Amino acid sequence: MDGYEHIDIDLDEILSARTETAERLALLTLEEAYDVLRLLVTVPQEGGPLSRDADRLAKAIAVRIPSEN
Repeated sequence: MDGYEHIDIDLDEILSARTETAERLALLTLEEAYDVLRLLVTVPQEGGPLSRDADRLAKAIAVRIPSEN
């Protein structure tokens, strides 16, 4: 035994929640995607520990949505 027997983890529940979250994220409206993108672009400008991750995510989202113009 590894000492973690007392922890009751339902992996099916975790995977289901992850899938459900991914499906909901896929259903963002274009306006919501622009809002998220604006937020992610702002974070690196402010600096801080999440700047690199926010910049990476902003770039990933930007290539997936049409320009706002």
